[in-house]
Amino acid sequence: MEIEHLAIWVDDIELMRQFYMEYFDVICGEKYVNTKRNYTSYFLSFGENKSRIELMHIPDVLEPTSRGQMKGFAHFAISVGGKDIVDTLIEKLRKNGYTIAGEPRTTGDGYYESVVLDPEGNYVELVAAP
Repeated sequence: MEIEHLAIWVDDIELMRQFYMEYFDVICGEKYVNTKRNYTSYFLSFGENKSRIELMHIPDVLEPTSRGQMKGFAHFAISVGGKDIVDTLIEKLRKNGYTIAGEPRTTGDGYYESVVLDPEGNYVELVAAP
């Protein structure tokens, strides 16, 4: 078994799509539009037969009070390669004005990681596996 995809409700679907495409080298599928429900979505793939992120938008979806610090979904991790890639990518994100919520570090279980907030405040962990 494996995770096929995770879904994120978003306010600005185009901004979020651009963010993940620019920094995480995902492949974007065609935009899905359901006019009856006023719903749009994109699937972003990490490669053929690999995990995907689904960005979903309907106007007026409820806003959580604090992302990453509430019960339920806290963050997701993207394996980006080695420590040097984590460091390089986190500095690029910092330079481009994104919030670094966790500086690069080696965790107690041996992972090298850092955390960035995406444009809508979701916690995205950049990971180099041990």
